[in-house]
Amino acid sequence: MDKFVVRGGNPLVGTIRVSGAKNSALPCMAAAILTEDRVILENIPQVHDIETERKLLASMGAEVELGYGRAQHRTTISCRNLSDPVAKYEIVKTMRASALVLGPLVARCGMARVAMPGGCAIGGRPIDLHLKGLEKMGAEIVQEHGYLEARAPRLKGAHIVFDKITVTGTEDLLMAAVLADGETLMENCAREPEVTDLAALLTAMGAQIEGAGTSTIRVKGVTKLHGAQHRINPDRIEAGTFLVAGAITKGDLIVANCNPAHVGAVIGKLQEAGARVEILGNDSIRVRSDGALKAADISTQEYPGFPTDMQAQYMALATQAEGTSQIQENIFENRFMHVQELVRMGANIAVDGRTATVRGGTHLSAAAVMCSDLRASASLVLAALVADGESILDRVYHMDRGYERIEEKLRGVGAQIRRMGNVFSRKEEPVAAV
Repeated sequence: MDKFVVRGGNPLVGTIRVSGAKNSALPCMAAAILTEDRVILENIPQVHDIETERKLLASMGAEVELGYGRAQHRTTISCRNLSDPVAKYEIVKTMRASALVLGPLVARCGMARVAMPGGCAIGGRPIDLHLKGLEKMGAEIVQEHGYLEARAPRLKGAHIVFDKITVTGTEDLLMAAVLADGETLMENCAREPEVTDLAALLTAMGAQIEGAGTSTIRVKGVTKLHGAQHRINPDRIEAGTFLVAGAITKGDLIVANCNPAHVGAVIGKLQEAGARVEILGNDSIRVRSDGALKAADISTQEYPGFPTDMQAQYMALATQAEGTSQIQENIFENRFMHVQELVRMGANIAVDGRTATVRGGTHLSAAAVMCSDLRASASLVLAALVADGESILDRVYHMDRGYERIEEKLRGVGAQIRRMGNVFSRKEEPVAAV
């Protein structure tokens, strides 16, 4: 099993490029189910979750080509023949986002059989909101033997009000609605850029969608979609992670190939903490921190608030900021699993329910630590970059699910980080997507 070895102390200086957003690419790949024509997606990140999605679509009969050479970040998907509309447990157990095929399969094939996703390390993320919406659209759903089976000769437009904001629920029902009879009105929708990205692809495929990116989305169903070519958004969480990396190491880092508008909450909090952040044009951000960082509280919220996927990384920064920071986690109930590992490195953190109190300005020392999930892994890398000595991070396969060759990117801007082991040699283990 792969490990990272990180020696701290080097400021990060130079330019680091952001890859495509894994959490945009996954629903866009699922959207290819909705048409018999080819869908070409560009700026696809080379991460484990993309390979898992490829296997999932291929197991249903789709032809999925991942690019190589100059086209290495492009995928071409043809779902002309969906001979087996089943999301098998052996595949979906490794990726929570597999639930995203439920809506498009029912819309396209009239049925779907999807293994229920497994447990989640950072908290429960039930798909009951997906199911309630599909039932409103006329699907009959039964659960047996660990599988959900949904059937509908043709889905019908409906008025759906989400009980709580859900990104994957919004995406799943949006894909179902585009081929439903009549009009679907969805309220209390997620506004994340990943939803907007999916809607842009669906619109390019011939869907009629209004309001994507707002809390109310209106969809007029069509009888058929066609193929399209679409470029995936840059990964806003990877961009935020690199911004924190530049600030925590007191470096001078340009984060390129990103969308500054998508990381506004992170930029604002870094500025509050004393980092200097400058937006360079439409796709680059410069972060510098040559003085003492200071404590600043955060409270995770749905977009456009401070993202839960950046909470762990910001906590690493808070350990180096003078003063006491309060970190409130409002999205997931069990997303402080990185705390005990940061404490092993010398951090002073106390957790009470969903609030972590970080007493900053502490000296971190190298240690052997364990990665528990995707974003926790990123926080430990950040902490190791400023720790005294050489840290060893175990179970970095979590990192490989969502960050493309992060050790190579960081090494290119001055980090002392190397990988021990073969990047794709491990046996996949059941983990949940983040």
